[in-house]
Amino acid sequence: MFRCTTSCVSACIAAVLCLAVSGPACAQDLTAVPYLTRHFTANALRGEIVFLNSPEVQINGHATRLSPGSRIRNQQNLMVLPGSLAGQKWRVNYTLDDVSGQIKDVWILDPAEAKKDPWPKTLQEAGSWRFDFAGQRWIKP
Repeated sequence: MFRCTTSCVSACIAAVLCLAVSGPACAQDLTAVPYLTRHFTANALRGEIVFLNSPEVQINGHATRLSPGSRIRNQQNLMVLPGSLAGQKWRVNYTLDDVSGQIKDVWILDPAEAKKDPWPKTLQEAGSWRFDFAGQRWIKP
């Protein structure tokens, strides 16, 4: 049978007090913290997405689905659930799953990211253009 000693109790109390004191500092508004430049992959395409009943979406007017385990990141680069975006339309960068062709990763773009043109909208464009990863831009031939 485990019996808690006096040192064990005092250590637990110290840990609780430490959390209580540091809690308000950790609970600051995280949306006010700016992120550095997001880096998109070379296979990321640009499009307009409409979130329907999860996992159903429309991308550039075509009905498709989110792949199992898909990741959606908002403008602050935080993960969001597709159900919370139902009925909303966003300009995004996205990747496709290699096997199923369903949408794998989605990044909801902020206004500065959305202004970066040109950005490929199809796999054929991405195959013929060159991607500059450091500059996060596409170069047409």
